[in-house]
Amino acid sequence: MQKIRKGDDIVVRTGKDKGKSGRVVKVLKDNKILVEGINQVKKTQKANPNAGVSGGIISKEMPIDISNIGLYNPVTKKADRIGFKFLEDGKKVRYFKSTNELVDL
Repeated sequence: MQKIRKGDDIVVRTGKDKGKSGRVVKVLKDNKILVEGINQVKKTQKANPNAGVSGGIISKEMPIDISNIGLYNPVTKKADRIGFKFLEDGKKVRYFKSTNELVDL
């Protein structure tokens, strides 16, 4: 079970986008994630008329390391750390370490 999942709201803690927030689009294998609107880069793209792709400069999101982000806690309205614990029925859930509240119910 991962601490950060697709669809989570996150806040960037370090780097050029520090303080920005967004939603996780994809979780990659090597402890990196794609977040919409975060870590945008400009990239030149070659035209491919056969595929219908026009050339030029495009803006795309690049992966950001999972250690540089925190899950958004709506109670404290800040980034928070995540932990795991087991409920009485044996189900493993995520919880915010500062408020001890469950993330997923």
